[in-house]
Amino acid sequence: MRKTYWVKQSRQENITYLVVWGLLFAAPLLSFYVRTIGDTNVAFDWAEVFFVWKKFAVFLLLFLVHNFLLAPLLVYGHKRLTYFAFVAVLLGAFTVCQCSSRPKKPDGPPQKEMMGHDFPGPPDRPPMPHHKFRPADAPPPIVGERDILAIVVLLLMFGANLGIKGYFRSRDDRKRLAELEKQNLEQQLEYLRYQINPHFFMNTLNNIHALVDIDPAKAQETIVELSKMMRFVLYEGNKQGVPLSREFDFMRHYVALMQLRYTDKVSIIIDLPQEVPDRQIPPLILITFVENAFKHGVSYQHPSFIEMKVSVEDDRLHFTCRNSKAEAQPGLGEAEGGVGLTNVRKRLNLLFGNSYTLKIHDGADVYCVDLVIPIKLQAPLLEGKAGVEK
Repeated sequence: MRKTYWVKQSRQENITYLVVWGLLFAAPLLSFYVRTIGDTNVAFDWAEVFFVWKKFAVFLLLFLVHNFLLAPLLVYGHKRLTYFAFVAVLLGAFTVCQCSSRPKKPDGPPQKEMMGHDFPGPPDRPPMPHHKFRPADAPPPIVGERDILAIVVLLLMFGANLGIKGYFRSRDDRKRLAELEKQNLEQQLEYLRYQINPHFFMNTLNNIHALVDIDPAKAQETIVELSKMMRFVLYEGNKQGVPLSREFDFMRHYVALMQLRYTDKVSIIIDLPQEVPDRQIPPLILITFVENAFKHGVSYQHPSFIEMKVSVEDDRLHFTCRNSKAEAQPGLGEAEGGVGLTNVRKRLNLLFGNSYTLKIHDGADVYCVDLVIPIKLQAPLLEGKAGVEK
C-alpha cells in the first residue's frame, strides 16, 4: 500500500492555517495601530515589528516541519513511537537554541548579596521585610521563565495542529464512508430488483399457462394486462421512486390479471385512494405482499378472500393486506415464503431504516400484513435497522 499521507491535506485545512498565521503576523501591526490612535506621541517602529516577526518565524518553521513531516506520522501513519521520538528531538533542539540565544549578563563589578535589613530606606519608614536577592554576579539559570513559556507555546501549537488535522481527517473519513455506504446501498438495491422482477414474472407466466388450458379468451386478456405490467417494470422498475398513481395502476392490472383465473368463490377487494397525492414510492414495494396473498391465500375447494387497502395521510402510506389461508403454512417470512418477501424486507431496511413499520400477523385462518412507510417527493436512503414486529 502506497504511503500517500505525507502531504495529504484538504484545501480547507490549509486555509485555516493561513488565516491563523496571518492573524499572528498581523498582530504587531494592529498593536501599533491601536497604540498610535490612543497616543499620538507613539511613533511606528518597524524594528520592533521585525523583532516580533523574527520570533514568530521560528515558530512558523517548526510548525511547517510538524505539519508536513511529523503530524502525518501520527494522524495518517499511526506511528506513535516514531512521532514522539522526533517531537522529543525537535523540542530538545528548540530548548538548546532558545537558551543559547538569551542575552548575556553585562560585565561590571561584582555586587554582594543584599539583605532586606541592610537595604537603606527612607528615614520615616520602618525597615523593609527580610528578603534575600540573588547576587548580581551569580550564574543565570539553565532554563529561564521565558524559555519555559516558549516551550509550552510550542507544545500547545503542536497539539492544536494535531487537533485540526485529526478533525479534517475524521471529516474526510466520514465523507468517504458515507459515499461507500451509498454505493453499497445502490448495489444491494439493484441486486434485489433483479431478484424481485424474475420472481414476479415467473408466477405471472405460470398463471397465464394455467389460463391457456382453462379459457383461451381470458388468456389473451391476461397477455394484454401483462404487457402493461411489463412496460411498468421495464421503464419504472429501476428507478428509486415512481409516482403513487403508477404504482396503484400496476396493482390494479395485477389484480385484474389474477381475477381472470379465479371463480366467484374467491372474494377479491382492493381499496385504493381516489385522489392520489403527488408523492413517490419505491417501485414494486407493495406488489410482493399482494402476490403472496394470491399464492398462499386462495383455495379451490373452500371460499377464500383477499382484502387490500391503501390510505395516505400526512406523507405516510398505510397498506394492509388480509387473506385467508388455504392450509396451515409457515409464515411467509420464512424459507417457504419465497424470495419475494425476504427481499422486500431487505429493501425496506435499506430504503427507510427505522422510519417504517411492518407488522405481520400469522393466525390460524387469516394472514395479515400491516405496513406503514413514509412517502416523499423522492424516496430517501436511510441508515439503520427496520422496526419489524411479528
